Amino acid sequence: MSDIILEPLQFRTLTVKNRIIRSNMSGRFDNYDGAGGQARINWETRFARGGVGAIISSFVPVHGQGRILPNYAMLDADDKIPFWREVGKRVREFDCRFLVQLSHGGRQRDIAGVEFPDSISATSKPDPLHGFQARAMTELEISQVVQQFGQAAQRAQEAGLDGIELHGANGYLITQFLSSAINDRTDGYGGTLENRARFLLEIVRSIRKRCGRDFHLQMKISATENNNAMVMGEPRGNTIADSVKVCEWLEAEGVDAIHVSNGSFFPHPRNPAGELPVDDFLRVYDSMLSSGTKTLRNFLILRNDLTGRLFKRQWEKERGNVIEGLNLPDAAAIRKALSIPVICTGGFQTASVIREAIRTGQCDAVSIARPLIANPDLVKMFERGLDKPPVPCTYCNKCLMNVVENPLGCYDETRFTTREAMVRDIMSVFDPPQFQ
Repeated sequence: MSDIILEPLQFRTLTVKNRIIRSNMSGRFDNYDGAGGQARINWETRFARGGVGAIISSFVPVHGQGRILPNYAMLDADDKIPFWREVGKRVREFDCRFLVQLSHGGRQRDIAGVEFPDSISATSKPDPLHGFQARAMTELEISQVVQQFGQAAQRAQEAGLDGIELHGANGYLITQFLSSAINDRTDGYGGTLENRARFLLEIVRSIRKRCGRDFHLQMKISATENNNAMVMGEPRGNTIADSVKVCEWLEAEGVDAIHVSNGSFFPHPRNPAGELPVDDFLRVYDSMLSSGTKTLRNFLILRNDLTGRLFKRQWEKERGNVIEGLNLPDAAAIRKALSIPVICTGGFQTASVIREAIRTGQCDAVSIARPLIANPDLVKMFERGLDKPPVPCTYCNKCLMNVVENPLGCYDETRFTTREAMVRDIMSVFDPPQFQ
């Protein structure tokens, strides 16, 4: 009998060999100026070799002002095209498709860098969790960013990549416009849901104008924002009903798939759901103390035993008890309303769970990040008939915390025989090196 997990998924103009997609996950593998490096190629081919049907790149800024950390490869200029062409070529050697995730952080920037110290957003309100500050964009700046997304999409097409994903989730710039909890504008880009979605729909139209109708375009959305998860008094933000409507508009504009996530800021108790590794958090959060007006407060809260326990308790309360498949109810609601495929993210690493989600029509494919960091050959394990990896991801989120300062990788020492073995695995992304 065929396994639905391993069956091809047909998008409108793109076919993916199975239903497992490597989700976007960001690492500081590249040059400060946004030029890509060999480590990025090594990183992406690791998962293509492991058998995933497609890879969604890390957060790829369309402009330097939109990056969340330095040392992320960008698509802000034509001189970046040859690098991304090479990434796509290397990934496709394993019959894997490569989608580049076009992104802009807006006010949500962990470390801004020297070139663009000021952040722009839908609002002039600071981020309530970290206190990241920003200035509300003028309509001219909105138009410029819309064109930056369109230009970056055209570069991705010229690089021969298989498609793009718009990062409209997790608190970044598109979310800042979409969200009823964040967007406080009084012009044509604020107020009603239709106005708040105007920025996003203009981006889609700009991409379609430059790239045509046949270039694969999908959208990642925080279907339920849960904006009040960690800051009392904050509004809840967009609901699933709001997001269903936005997705209907996106389908009408020619978007080919929806990628369902959660949360109006990042990290969020429900994205990525799991532990809050306080010790790792404290080791790296000092790098961000100057980035926001509330970062020092957060650092001191977590360093204190009493307040740290209270913060962690609130985090766990808002996370809930479900990790794997957390977003499936939202994905199911969106899929019911649309005729295009729906991808769901959320801690997937059990074949029977994934199989049931697809079989029952809750989604058409799943995207995976942390469990693939832990087990890059997860798909091959499913092909061999395993239901779950022998050494599964523990959802400890140490990978997430360490990425601010350290290479992306699995930092859960309990999964390795020794600490040295863990470090070797983390550092393997630099082999082969840039220069022989």
